[in-house]
Amino acid sequence: MSTKVTIERVLAHLEALVAFDTQNPPRDFDAQSPMFAYLAESLGEAFSVDVTDHGKGRVTFHARRGMPKVLFNVHLDTVPVLDGAARPPLELIVEDGRAYGRGACDIKGAAACLLALAETTDAPMALLFTTDEEGAEGCCVAEFLASGAAAAYSQVVVAEPTECVAQFRHRGYLSARGRFVGVGGHSSEPRALDDNAIHRLVRWSASAIELARSMAAERRRSCFNIGTAGGGVKSNVIADHADIFWSARLAPGDSNDDFLATLSELDGGEHAEWITSFSGPPLPTAGHDDAAARQFAALNELPTGDGLDFWTEASLFAAAGLPALVLGPGNIEQAHVVDEWVALEQLERACERYGAVVNGDV
Repeated sequence: MSTKVTIERVLAHLEALVAFDTQNPPRDFDAQSPMFAYLAESLGEAFSVDVTDHGKGRVTFHARRGMPKVLFNVHLDTVPVLDGAARPPLELIVEDGRAYGRGACDIKGAAACLLALAETTDAPMALLFTTDEEGAEGCCVAEFLASGAAAAYSQVVVAEPTECVAQFRHRGYLSARGRFVGVGGHSSEPRALDDNAIHRLVRWSASAIELARSMAAERRRSCFNIGTAGGGVKSNVIADHADIFWSARLAPGDSNDDFLATLSELDGGEHAEWITSFSGPPLPTAGHDDAAARQFAALNELPTGDGLDFWTEASLFAAAGLPALVLGPGNIEQAHVVDEWVALEQLERACERYGAVVNGDV
C-alpha cells in the first residue's frame, strides 16, 4: 500500500503535536505523558515501540516497522513560548498558507509529516523521537547510540528546518565555563597586576579573541563569543576569583577538544579551571567525511545545500560512525520566533521527499 499523503492529515497530526506542551525549559514531562501515547496510537500495531525515560524530561521514543535501513530522527521539545504572540502558541492556526504554533517549524512539522506518511504506506520505517535537543544536552541521542539500537541502521535523516534541502555540513557548538583564580589582598600591592584573577581573565580573553580573529582570516571562523564575565569583590581588593562563560561554533572538520585544549594554553589559562557545559561536534566530525551521506542523497534524488550555521544532532550520529544528513521543512528564520510558523508548501514537499526515502528503503 502506498498512497499520497494529504496536507489535511499532516495538519491534523501537527495540531495534536503543537497542543502538547513540550517547552524546554522547563521540560516538564516524562514517558507517561499523553504525547507518547498519541504517537504510539497514530503509528498503530504494525510498529514495535520502545519508550525510554532518561529522567529530567529526557525521553526517547523508538518505533520500527519491518527491517528499514534508514532512521528518521525528530526532536519534539521546543524553545519556551515568548511574550507578545499574536496567536495562541499551543494551538495550531492555519492562515495564508502558513501553519502557526510553537514547534510548527522546529520541528514538529516534520514529525507530523512522518506520522502521516506512516499511515499511507506499509513500507519498512523507523522513527526516533527525542525531547532534549533544545536544552543543548544530546542525552537522548547519546543514550540511544550507547544502547546499540543504532547498529540496525546505515543512514540517519535528522529533521531540522532546511527548506527540504539535504545538508551534510554544519558548525559545532561548544560551551564552557571557566573560573580564574587569583591571590586576594589590598589593591595597593604591586603584585595586583599579576595576581588579580580578573586581570588574568582579561589577558586570556584578549588572547582568545585574537585567536578567533586569526582563524577567521584563515577562513576557519570559530564564532567565538564571551557571554558573561565577572568576579571580585570591590575596586580596592585584589580579585581572588573571576568567572567566564563562553561558546564557539567551529567549522566542519574541526575538533572541539583540540580547540578547548588550545584555549587552555593561552596567556592566563594556567590559572583557570574549565567545565564543558556542552560539546556538540561539527558535521562532519573530525576524522569522518560525508561521502556516504552524499551518496545516499544522490540515490534518493534529494537536492543538496551548502551547509548550515546552526548545530544539529546529526553530528552525534556521525561521530559514532553512522552517516547522517539534515533534512526538514521550514526555514530556521521562522524557528524560535514569537509567532513560529511553517509554510504548508514546505510540509507538502517534506512529505514527498521523506516518502521517496521510505518507499525506496530496500
